[in-house]
Amino acid sequence: MHETLETYLDVWAGTEPRRADIARTLRQAAVAARQVADLAALGPLAGALGATREGSRAGNVAGGDVQKELDIRAEEFFIDALRSAPLAAIGSEESEAPIPLHAESRLVLALDPLDGSGNIAINAPIGSIFSILPTLPDAPPAAALLQPGTAQLAAGFFLYGVETVLVLTLGAGTQVFTLDRRQNAFALTRRDLALPEGTHEYAINVSNYRHWEAPVRAYIDDCVAGAEGPRGVDFNMRWLASVVGEAFRILLRGGIYLYPGDARPGYREGRLRLVYEANPLAFLIEQAGGAASDGVQRILTRVPRGLHQRVPLVFGSRDKVARIAAYCAGELAVAEHAPLFGRRGLFRSSGDLAPCR
Repeated sequence: MHETLETYLDVWAGTEPRRADIARTLRQAAVAARQVADLAALGPLAGALGATREGSRAGNVAGGDVQKELDIRAEEFFIDALRSAPLAAIGSEESEAPIPLHAESRLVLALDPLDGSGNIAINAPIGSIFSILPTLPDAPPAAALLQPGTAQLAAGFFLYGVETVLVLTLGAGTQVFTLDRRQNAFALTRRDLALPEGTHEYAINVSNYRHWEAPVRAYIDDCVAGAEGPRGVDFNMRWLASVVGEAFRILLRGGIYLYPGDARPGYREGRLRLVYEANPLAFLIEQAGGAASDGVQRILTRVPRGLHQRVPLVFGSRDKVARIAAYCAGELAVAEHAPLFGRRGLFRSSGDLAPCR
């Protein structure tokens, strides 16, 4: 018999008031996630969920992402469910400014209601990401959303795929709950994940290769070179176009995910959002024994400048995240170019490896 999310949270919260508030918030988030999962499962039977909502832009007005119908519906589900949670405010990707709730509450929540919305029409993985933080004394709730990731009290994501799962950390390990549709409840199915080392897989959108800075190209070149290259081992590449899908695979199988900044307009500082994407994912990855950085700096130590700030993101096995940092720092200055991307035997000097940020 699997322990339910309700029971798990009851035991964890005990009689401690702040923990009880976090537990109440997570229960309401789970209500919304079940609604999103049910709607997404209907696909075209529920209408054109992957269609662009006419005239809408998400979050940051300058360079915001185009909203799909399910993006907006997902936010509505979460906001409606979380109105009864003890939250002072919600910062959502789909809303330019934080949404005020209960001023007396001592928690705020950062939310990406729907990650991977480009996958809706093709029945590929999508998800919802969240982070819970404490409010700050004598400061408005919006300020609490701009704390570094080290201040997070809880974080997680819901993945809507073959299974609907909740991946959750409360600051002491990373747990996986699976939605049991027979009981309409999440049940604990994987306890205290330990992110594997030694997996030879990487996830990156190679179509952007020409736009990357030299250290990222160098790292991928050396992976592509395989057993004949400086790494001495063959690698597999994965790309799901859904960071929650990538994170779940890496938590279970290991490897590394990279979404670097690049030379395209609007991509210089990366594409993922620090507050409600990179920070919660980094918290989950670290709690499973992995690491997360922007290529140089630990993600959880970065101080957000704004709710919708973008950031480069690298996460996965500690050894691989450390290796990309070494490339970015110019410490791995000599390696071969892979045949796919350049001439073999062309050696790099430290001057070729410009900073990753």
